Amino acid sequence: MARFWACVAGAGFFLAFLVLHSRFCGFRLPPHLHFAFKISWRAEEILYRLDVDWPMYSEYFTGATFCVAVDSLNGLVYVAQRGDNIPKVLVFTEDGYFLRAWNYTVDTPHGIFAASTLHEQSVWITDVGSGSYGHTIKKYNSFGDLVQVLGTPGKKGTGLNPLQFDNPAELYVEDTGDIYIVDGDGGLNNRLIKLSQDYMILWLHGENGTGPAKFNIPHSVTVDSAGRVWVADRGNKRLQVFDKDSGEWLGAWNNCFTEEGPSSVRFTPDGKYLIAAQLRLSRLLVAAAPPVGSIGRCSVISTIQLADQVSPHLLDVSAKTGAIYVAEIGAKQVQKFVPMNSSFSSFGSYVSLPEDVSRGSWDSQNRG
Repeated sequence: MARFWACVAGAGFFLAFLVLHSRFCGFRLPPHLHFAFKISWRAEEILYRLDVDWPMYSEYFTGATFCVAVDSLNGLVYVAQRGDNIPKVLVFTEDGYFLRAWNYTVDTPHGIFAASTLHEQSVWITDVGSGSYGHTIKKYNSFGDLVQVLGTPGKKGTGLNPLQFDNPAELYVEDTGDIYIVDGDGGLNNRLIKLSQDYMILWLHGENGTGPAKFNIPHSVTVDSAGRVWVADRGNKRLQVFDKDSGEWLGAWNNCFTEEGPSSVRFTPDGKYLIAAQLRLSRLLVAAAPPVGSIGRCSVISTIQLADQVSPHLLDVSAKTGAIYVAEIGAKQVQKFVPMNSSFSSFGSYVSLPEDVSRGSWDSQNRG
């Protein structure tokens, strides 16, 4: 037995010598030792920290928090929650101060998007309720006044003229007014629709399946700075990518989602990184965005591992600060993660959570 452990120790010293020699003397490791070298020297730079002071008072979260949207132009954060006899929409500042709440014509919110310009503050909500306001997408002003309704209130369907929805999951509104909608969250429809600013259908993909441009619970949608539409095809465990002008299918990412499909997708303000949420794994992934003209493969550079059963449903990213706001249906709260610095490392890394966090069921240990 002593001889065995002596051999193990000798092998360990030999591998350590090879790694050090390759690092400082330019010696190339043999291919079969390359993986060990890569693991040994992976930096674990902290990219985000949990802002434990956001919001100032978490008592305002009185239901299941399903979605969050950031109005970076006006420094506002909108949170939509579900429950009986509670305010459905809460409005905070990005600093965490509570401003107001409203409940008018909101049944069962699923997704939310803040689309503000210099001339208008607007909030869009996808409603999956079975009541008189359900199966619609509604536009409000910042104070909760209803401005526009898309779909047939209280009636689910597959029709395009008039337009009908069944459990519309989320939408993304461009500065031009063009709208991208993923419909639906386990309903009759599995489709991606692009509407013009006057609500005319420009293109759509609308078939259930596993092939290109087919969906199984399209759950989240966003548009990157290169004009590509990204859809979290949750049931198929992948992200699908389309050209925003033509609707042409450009490719898919599935290698990062073998355990669970993405429930939410957004980009950092600089357009370099994609943030995806995984609901049941209670995890956020940070992946390198592909260059213009190429989709390539998903490359995860960072993970934020949350506690079990926190269940991050949908998230949004501040265009001004880069902070990530995460709506958690398990923990029934929204949490804010702040970038530690302005640049990201090209190596894998994990978020550091303080050990004395008392709000929510956060896990203070890094888990890979």
